[in-house]
Amino acid sequence: MRVTVRLFARLKDLAGASELARELPDGATAEAAWRSLVHETPALGDYEKAMSVAVNAEYARMNAPLHDGDEVAFLPPVSGG
Repeated sequence: MRVTVRLFARLKDLAGASELARELPDGATAEAAWRSLVHETPALGDYEKAMSVAVNAEYARMNAPLHDGDEVAFLPPVSGG
């Protein structure tokens, strides 16, 4: 299946792109998409414990199942005043 991965803020900077396509096996989860990114860009792994995940613009957990055509977004913590 093919999914679109969206990255924001520091994650986007580390990966060098805000949007990436990923081919994943049927039954894959958001975590599988994340692992494929960390495999290519290990520095992303530093953000795993603090980031939020969304599937098709709805907040989700890493074990959320993905389907062909889904969009999964990874958002690092945001600070501000």
